[in-house]
Amino acid sequence: MSVNLKIGFNNNFITNSSYTKFVGVTMNNTLSLNNHIDLLMKKLSKACYIIRNAKTSISASSLKVIYYAFFYSVMSYGIIFWGKSSHSSIIFRIQKKIVIRIMEGCGNRVWCRNLFKKLQILPLTSQYMLSLLMFVVQNKIFFFNKQ
Repeated sequence: MSVNLKIGFNNNFITNSSYTKFVGVTMNNTLSLNNHIDLLMKKLSKACYIIRNAKTSISASSLKVIYYAFFYSVMSYGIIFWGKSSHSSIIFRIQKKIVIRIMEGCGNRVWCRNLFKKLQILPLTSQYMLSLLMFVVQNKIFFFNKQ
């Protein structure tokens, strides 16, 4: 059931939108974050391209710096909102593509856990849990009632 509301102020009406961007996180009118994941995929695919091209001419430690600058910074922003989304597995696949195939030069069927450990990079799920824990610790006054 769709309801068409007309909300206005001083003869200016607010138009209905199927999605909006709030503090850098895009969500649709049902509060789904699929649009945000789609935008993330595009940005992170660009990071894959940058890392792939940079790999031929720079050291492994510099490549890791580029990973954190172009991939990690985009992936981790707002992760506490979208990290448990049903579509977040797509982002993890892109992360594995960078870590396993591009940075380490391994094939598709290589087990990635040891490579993440070797590079000291947190996988998406671990980064999501760490971000949630950091949020709770930083805002513990709201979570723990002092009586």
